Amino acid sequence: METPLVVGVDGSDASLTAVDWSVDEAVRHGLPLRMVHASLWERYEGTVPTWTVDRPSGQVFAENVVGVAAERARRRAPGLTVTTAVLAEDASSALLREGHEAVALVVGSRGRGEFADLLLGSVGLVVAARSRCPVVVVRGDRQALEARHERVLLGIGDHDVDSLAVRFAFREAEARNAELDVVRTWRRPTASPVDHPLLTSGDAAPHFEGAASEALDRALDAVARDHPQVALRRSVLEGPAHKVLVERSAAADLLVVGARRRDGIVGMELGRVAHRALHHASCPVAVVPQYHRVSTEGDG
Repeated sequence: METPLVVGVDGSDASLTAVDWSVDEAVRHGLPLRMVHASLWERYEGTVPTWTVDRPSGQVFAENVVGVAAERARRRAPGLTVTTAVLAEDASSALLREGHEAVALVVGSRGRGEFADLLLGSVGLVVAARSRCPVVVVRGDRQALEARHERVLLGIGDHDVDSLAVRFAFREAEARNAELDVVRTWRRPTASPVDHPLLTSGDAAPHFEGAASEALDRALDAVARDHPQVALRRSVLEGPAHKVLVERSAAADLLVVGARRRDGIVGMELGRVAHRALHHASCPVAVVPQYHRVSTEGDG
């Protein structure tokens, strides 16, 4: 079977929004859609489980969640291939494992229960920080969710030369027939060596802006040749990347950022830009992992 797009469902409003977005995305790319609900029944049952016929009520609830989500998907896109899974395990762990055989993982921006009022649910944060495949956290206003801006926003970092994040963004822009708005930011250094030539040559801004522009071109050139039909907007802007991208996301349907990961490192690896975007962007955010080997001399 073709590798699916996987969406996590939990019955919350944010989850249903993620379902709608995932349906549209699966249709856009010609992918099957797999819906996954995972939870530990005992957390719903308490110390004494309650049962419905021959199943714990927590399992009945879970099956209802995926059933409603699947029916919603089929109504939205009648020809879409939809499969479901109900897993009796921790949601984060289940979704991370599902991501091993997924084109991407999709989650809502908030979950059920005591953490629902957080800017980003705990499951979404863990999955985005640890997944080995791209993760899309669905958030934003109706214009973004319905792809009315016709624009994909891509943030370019220091390690984005022909990167997975760049390729992901180009594919999204092509599938959506959208403009790709590529942003590279730059900042004036807080301190420079005393003998730095820029200190005696006037305003240093053109130097740093030019270096950022060159970095942007290096990041895009190879992939742009493979996608000549994608309309590009290149922007080099002064300021912290996490703030610039969040502000610019108000006019985008999807924000794509890379998250640098290192082989052999276990834990949460997300980065400041991705973390800020997941909590504050005005559109869905795709976090694309990018792996680098761990140097024996350190990774400065």
